[in-house]
Amino acid sequence: MRPAPTILHLDMDAFFAAAEQAAKPSLRGKPVVVGGLGPRGVVSTASYEARRFGIHSAMPMAQARRLAPNAAYLVPRFALYRTVSEQVMELLGRLSPLVEPLSLDEAFVDLEAGGSASDSASARAMGERLRRDIRAVTGLTGSVGLAGSKMLAKIASEQAKPDGLVLIEPGTERELLGPMTVRTLPGVGPATGEHLRRAGMMTIADLTEAGEDELVRLVGKAHGVSLYRMASGHDDRPVVAERETKSVSVEDTFDVDLHDRVRVRTEVDRLAERCVRRLRESGHSGRTIVLKVRRYDFSTLTRSETLRGPTDDPVVVREAAGRLLESLDTTGGVRLLGVGVTGLTDFTQEDLFAQAAADAAEASEAGRAERSEGGVGPAREPDTGAAQDEPEAAPPGPDADADADAAAVTERHWPAGHDVRHTEFGAGWVQGSGVGRVTVRFEEPTSAVPGRVRTFRTDDPDLELSEPLPLVAAAPDPAETETEG
Repeated sequence: MRPAPTILHLDMDAFFAAAEQAAKPSLRGKPVVVGGLGPRGVVSTASYEARRFGIHSAMPMAQARRLAPNAAYLVPRFALYRTVSEQVMELLGRLSPLVEPLSLDEAFVDLEAGGSASDSASARAMGERLRRDIRAVTGLTGSVGLAGSKMLAKIASEQAKPDGLVLIEPGTERELLGPMTVRTLPGVGPATGEHLRRAGMMTIADLTEAGEDELVRLVGKAHGVSLYRMASGHDDRPVVAERETKSVSVEDTFDVDLHDRVRVRTEVDRLAERCVRRLRESGHSGRTIVLKVRRYDFSTLTRSETLRGPTDDPVVVREAAGRLLESLDTTGGVRLLGVGVTGLTDFTQEDLFAQAAADAAEASEAGRAERSEGGVGPAREPDTGAAQDEPEAAPPGPDADADADAAAVTERHWPAGHDVRHTEFGAGWVQGSGVGRVTVRFEEPTSAVPGRVRTFRTDDPDLELSEPLPLVAAAPDPAETETEG
């Protein structure tokens, strides 16, 4: 424990949903739910307005729709969220060289290491300044916790939500923690919490009163000692600037169980390609290929294969995942598939098999891609930041009746909430699509009032998907302002 509250924890408020509200004036102050929109989709983030209806993250999307049928339901836009996250992390980096990101919207900062705070007053000043800067740069709000340890700083930021700051003064830890539930402590999940409840321990004060020996008897030596220390307010974990990446993986859940073995293999190949893209973007290669299959009865099977050396070759990963698939029985139906790479390193050992098979595999892959064109793709759920597949452009419709035109463009996909641009009406976003039509609301983050709504054919040549717009207008360049004056 530190004698001063110089560890800061930042947690952006309802990050995905708040970013969507900032980007769409018509949704500000209204319930917004972001996540997978298919029958098996789950809620990723719900705005505070949506939470009043009982909606929360990880809830099945079908249940959320029953609770709030009139809320806005949107597909995640990870390109936007990453951009905003980079802006926030840059602000944190100005406070200290020790910044430990936990996710796109959450991080610890060691203020003492950056020389920006040494006591309660200076720590609070830095926290308030950070909140102001985040709002100015991104238009969003974040909650800040300040304490002498990472555990307490995280608890403080949770108490500060939404859009607040809580500082825990050193020496007040046990008094603060005492009435809290045991689930507040890191490492206490549902199973451990239930085990402690049966032993009559429901609050953190109950843990300290029971003593270290009793906790060791109940949950084992390592966990018991750690639990007692945390219950007493002790947490010596340092802020680590770089967290080692242990694995890279992607997965998809399907609206309808897959029964066709060829289709399952095609999806595994597709996931392998996406996984390799993420692997290369992170600058890694790996030795162990992992295949995850969740069957129709929710049973989950995992298989892995370790290669002779690390690789980031898509042919190697794809073929290894295919071999793993051959060892599994999928005849009953598959609801989820995932491909991952573990045993990561930052260099690639040349794989002789990949070099010898590259030309032949490239030819067979081209043939496979042609055969799979036109197939109906799975409903994509967010995969911890993995990029969504790019929508395929539809071929021009024939000069026939409207039904034939609508059938010809079914492949063109317009995800709800994603950005579009029309040659005449400008920037907007997709409110919904179906039956060969797409409805667009034309407004920008800086629009003073909600924009107008228009409906187009999904194959309208003047309408196309576009990149997200900045949430906050760029400030004028002081040098240019002086020149004009």
